[in-house]
Amino acid sequence: MFGKIIGAVAGKKLANQTSKIGGASGAAIGVVAASVLRRVSLPAMVALGAGGYLVKKYADRRKAADAGFSEGV
Repeated sequence: MFGKIIGAVAGKKLANQTSKIGGASGAAIGVVAASVLRRVSLPAMVALGAGGYLVKKYADRRKAADAGFSEGV
């Protein structure tokens, strides 16, 4: 039960940071994510975390490169 509440709070915070997800749908995503994480193995969780980290680093580098390129033109 506490996992669902924590997941709902995390989903709501995610929804507040993105414009495409509303508050209620963010909370629902958090609840679903909490139940999915309970069923996923530890190596799969590590792989998902590492993959998310690498995707974020790639997106940040690409955004920085695009911003630097457009300023020079």
